[in-house]
Amino acid sequence: MLARDIMTSSVIGIAPTDTIDKAMSVMLSRGVSGLPVIAEDGALLGMLTEGDLLRRSELETEPSHSWLGELLRSPGRAAAEYVHTHSRHVADVMTDEPVTIAPDASLREAVDVMSSRRVKRLPVVEDGRVVGILSRADVLRALLRTVPREPGAATDAEIEQEIVAEFQRQAKWAGEDFVHVSVQNGVVELTGTIMDERLRTAARVAAENTRGVVAVEDHLVAVQPMTDAAMPMSI
Repeated sequence: MLARDIMTSSVIGIAPTDTIDKAMSVMLSRGVSGLPVIAEDGALLGMLTEGDLLRRSELETEPSHSWLGELLRSPGRAAAEYVHTHSRHVADVMTDEPVTIAPDASLREAVDVMSSRRVKRLPVVEDGRVVGILSRADVLRALLRTVPREPGAATDAEIEQEIVAEFQRQAKWAGEDFVHVSVQNGVVELTGTIMDERLRTAARVAAENTRGVVAVEDHLVAVQPMTDAAMPMSI
């Protein structure tokens, strides 16, 4: 899946000469957390987000500094902070050089960028022009389309085979002889011994996500490392 497949193509942007009150009105009325700042020729100049508007003199939320930080703060840095917290023009408050992504980037790449850069919205740029916006909401919509709504049909043997295969694929925490799986009328029974309670949850999730499963019975026994204590749990 590519960014172009799930991005929002109808871009709601703002001009650098617009005021922040106009930008805030657009953000609130459209229910978006940020706006691309676009030049007359369509080039992306920056992004104005909710985070850019948190530190404002009107709210008395300007950045505070320790005495040492204030001592080390240069006049230029102080002037830049003043502009950011007092100016009413988008160009002065926006984030310059925002992180972007190409339309042919994979969804994995986009999510990696969102996570590592801690951004909610990514401008999708092609040839220097904004062609879309990829937001977390777009990712959720893509996820919703892929999550199965019905268990689907499968024989007990097929269910067991698929669960065991999934355990083998997840060799980091499971493996071929991870736990014993038995299936009757779509009900999966998990038995065996585990050394970490987190493995219990992972095993349940793997079983639940298998086509044809109607319920999962957890009869796994947790053994604390370096002890002989066994703690069964049934759900």
